Amino acid sequence: ITDKTILISVMHANNEVGTIEPIAEIGKIAREAGIYFHTDAVQAVGHIPVKVDELGVDLLAMSAHKFYGPKGVGALYIRKGTKLISFMHGGEQERRRRAGTENVPAIVGLGKTAEIAQREMDAEAKRLISLRDKLIKGLMGRIEHICLNGHPTRRLPNNVNVSIEFVEGESMLLNLDLEGIAASTGSACSSSSLEPSYVLLAMGLSHELAHGSLRFSLGRETTEEDIDRVLE
Repeated sequence: ITDKTILISVMHANNEVGTIEPIAEIGKIAREAGIYFHTDAVQAVGHIPVKVDELGVDLLAMSAHKFYGPKGVGALYIRKGTKLISFMHGGEQERRRRAGTENVPAIVGLGKTAEIAQREMDAEAKRLISLRDKLIKGLMGRIEHICLNGHPTRRLPNNVNVSIEFVEGESMLLNLDLEGIAASTGSACSSSSLEPSYVLLAMGLSHELAHGSLRFSLGRETTEEDIDRVLE
């Protein structure tokens, strides 16, 4: 933070390795410095508790498709008193912040799926944590030269990211795909890139380990049988 800093923006939870960041602690620092604080909570909302007052954020972004809502719609929480310049000019939609016809069906869908996600979150998180930990334990026990990426416990219930030494992630993906198993070697946003994950490199992993990464995402339809199949 410098005297020129006007905004702090931090992911609530990382989309590649699943680490949950200390948002409340960062929010306290931002408030004490009088700096606006934004968090990208796209990966977190619907999967872990997200309470804006406890987090101390001024702005929080979410996306419906991450908790089984419609694609192409999201929401931005804006703390009362936060001043924003209009993003698009024209009509008076969205309190004059973003002009243009609103996608009402998608907005309603976001609201309803958020309601369902909130209601089912505790039970679903408990179920996914059990499956996640079984997958991690199974991979660690079966494969040599493997490491877990991200925080060992402070992580999303639905994320497993590992790196295997001496093996290319792309070759592992091809073999998994032949077995009908979907995984990725980085984020879905950059799945076409052959470069190693900049997230893993920033965490201190070598290019070799970053190239040998695999990410498994668990969800509502993931079963214990699915985990057993991956481990086989």
